[in-house]
Amino acid sequence: MNLRKAFPVIIVLVVVMGLSLKLCRRQANTGAVHSGTTAVRHQEADSNNASGQPGLNRHPSHFKYSKHAKCRMDCRHITGEEISEILKTGTINYRKSELNGEECSKKYAVEGYTRDQQHLRVIFAPCNDAVTVVTCIDLETEWTCHCEGDHH
Repeated sequence: MNLRKAFPVIIVLVVVMGLSLKLCRRQANTGAVHSGTTAVRHQEADSNNASGQPGLNRHPSHFKYSKHAKCRMDCRHITGEEISEILKTGTINYRKSELNGEECSKKYAVEGYTRDQQHLRVIFAPCNDAVTVVTCIDLETEWTCHCEGDHH
């Protein structure tokens, strides 16, 4: 095969390899960083699951709900199952989290989509084997809620 006949084949192979590499990099980055924010999936803050170290426990023995969270869930049509799914599969938004202080005073802002495509941010406060749901926010729909402590 002479070089003139092989050249187009070589060009096609190089382009295909380049596109494949780009796709692989994009897929690898999708699980790590979410849309330019500081939201990181299942990394250092999730260490409580296996090692017993402090962090966000993605599989708590039980949930607690603040009065505010129950009110927000009710007016925004969010179920406990959806809250649990966000905890398990969502991404931590470190800019919206409060991670300084004692272990039981930290709050993790976890974002994700429910099965019916509601885009949520849920604030979780882990302490020992439980996780308290502090509040939940629909990031795309403005709901009218009249919860205790709201400023009208």
